[in-house]
Amino acid sequence: MAELIFKSISNNPTFEGLASIIPDVVYSHAGGKEIKLTLIVPQTPQNPETPARFPCIVFVQGSGWTFPDITYELPQMSEFARNGFVVAMVTHRSALDGFQAPAFLKDVKTAIRFLRENAETYKIDPDRIGIWGTSSGGNTALLVGLTGDDPIYRTDEHTGFSDKVKTVIDCFGPADIPSLFEGLKYRAEQNPGDRALLHGLLGPDPVEQRARMRMINPMEMVEKGKEYPPFLLIHGDKDPLVPYSQSEAMAAKLVEADVPTQLIRVEGAEHEGTFWSRELLGMIAEYLKETL
Repeated sequence: MAELIFKSISNNPTFEGLASIIPDVVYSHAGGKEIKLTLIVPQTPQNPETPARFPCIVFVQGSGWTFPDITYELPQMSEFARNGFVVAMVTHRSALDGFQAPAFLKDVKTAIRFLRENAETYKIDPDRIGIWGTSSGGNTALLVGLTGDDPIYRTDEHTGFSDKVKTVIDCFGPADIPSLFEGLKYRAEQNPGDRALLHGLLGPDPVEQRARMRMINPMEMVEKGKEYPPFLLIHGDKDPLVPYSQSEAMAAKLVEADVPTQLIRVEGAEHEGTFWSRELLGMIAEYLKETL
């Protein structure tokens, strides 16, 4: 006869370590489209007298300024939610659908205002919202941190709420757009796919392209004496798409303007893939606890 192994454990009255997903939340109708985000929210017991409020991470997945695939980092972001953060996985309009820069930035800033407007519904502390992005999403994160409440990038949705953030995390995001796009413009002459992205994001006219590049070029936006949130820049030194030197230069620019800045170099790492590790995610979690 087999031996009965019996154990007894306590229940979990605080719901610690548990999270729920709220998919397909419409936050904008810009351009006649429903633009959505997905929320991962820590579970909490019902307590109407003292409702729980959590810091919020707005996460923008890299997409080459097209349409972000929110499922790519969903497992990792769920871990942050299980440890006490509301995570908003944000999508935005695609350059390939004719929505030129800075449409993607306006969308993400609209999402931040939506989250503040609905903070009580989604258990968010409206004073503790930060942004984290990868690749083109990292570029977006840099821009959001540098353009808080700038009327140039505001829409008429969720007015009366701020789109400022308390902290910024940029993972291998383009910081020097003109430098990066020199190669894309050359390839666009030969490759229809690159040409579609270039024209979709910046337009076909060279004068228009330069004007739109200035609107999404973080390196040109840092101003001495202006108040900014702290920045964490992380980049692989073997990145074949966005050179590591871009994050080095961006970090130097921020420090020159007296902005609290950290730079992490991931040795031998490419764009995504080997870039990620438990160690790095742990470092990001510690940074968020300190700054958010």
